[in-house]
Amino acid sequence: MEIMSTLIRVEEDGSISFGDAGLKVKSKQDDFKVEGDVYKVKTWEEITKLERNGLFAYESVPGTNVEHMRVAADQVSFTVSGPQDAEITLGLEAGCEYDIQIDGKDAGSMKTNLGGKLTLSAELEAKDKVEVVVRKA
Repeated sequence: MEIMSTLIRVEEDGSISFGDAGLKVKSKQDDFKVEGDVYKVKTWEEITKLERNGLFAYESVPGTNVEHMRVAADQVSFTVSGPQDAEITLGLEAGCEYDIQIDGKDAGSMKTNLGGKLTLSAELEAKDKVEVVVRKA
């Protein structure tokens, strides 16, 4: 598992990376601006949360390291790592059906709740990184 040098950063490809599952103390960074969006990240070993423009975007329990997150109108993709399996919740469009792929394998379809949240599990213990792709069906 890679250690993050900052709580949030922009990658050369324009995606964002955030979180630090190795922190023993809660840490946060506010007002991180990327292409007109404003991000806020809170992270430590127990939880990682991301807000985009004041709205819920990502949460994992326990904390995770997220790399190369890309958010489009019909898809969210990222790689995730952490010291143990994690439950990940994404903030998406309410009441929509999404197809989920984890490490290139079909993980089924889910419908978001009225708040637009979709929750999935990522098995991280045995792997260095797991790729997650969530596409609007």
